[in-house]
Amino acid sequence: MKRIFLLALLMFGVFSVQTFAQEESEDEVTEEEMKKYAAMEVKVQNYIQEKQTTMETMIKENETLGGGARYNELKGAWGNEEKLAEIEATEEEKEAFAEIQEYIDSIGDEVKEYMTGLIMDAEVLGAATYNKVRRAMSADPSVKEQIDNLIAELKENGEEEDSSEGDETD
Repeated sequence: MKRIFLLALLMFGVFSVQTFAQEESEDEVTEEEMKKYAAMEVKVQNYIQEKQTTMETMIKENETLGGGARYNELKGAWGNEEKLAEIEATEEEKEAFAEIQEYIDSIGDEVKEYMTGLIMDAEVLGAATYNKVRRAMSADPSVKEQIDNLIAELKENGEEEDSSEGDETD
C-alpha cells in the first residue's frame, strides 16, 4: 500500500512538472505576437500625437485667446477668481479656455477607447495576446526591451500604412 501511494505521489510529481513545462512553453511570446503588440503601441502613440497636435492648434489659433501665452496665463490662474481678475480675464477668454480644457480632459477617455478597440480587435492584436505579452514584459525585462526596439523600429520606418488605417477609424 505504501509503495502504491509512493508511486502515485511520484507519478503525480512528474506529471505536474511536465504540465508546468508545457504551460510555460505555451506562455512564451512569439516574435509575431511582439510585432503585433509593438504595432498596436505605435498606433496608440500616433493617435495621442494627433490629439496633441489638435490641442496645440486649438490653442494657437484661438482668436479669443490670441495664442499660447494667454492660454498659459489663464491656466495658471484657473480656479482662482482673484488671479483671474488680476490678469483681467474676460468671460469670452474663460469660455474659450474652458472649451479647450474640455477637449484636453476628453483625450484620456478617447485614447483609452481607441486602445481598447485595438486590443479587442483580433486582427490587430486580441485581448489574449495583449495579456500574454504584458505578462511576459513584466516577467522578463528582455521581452520589454525587444518590444521597445520593435516600437522604435516601426516609428523609424514611418508606418504610413498603419497610421492611415487609424485615420479611417476616426
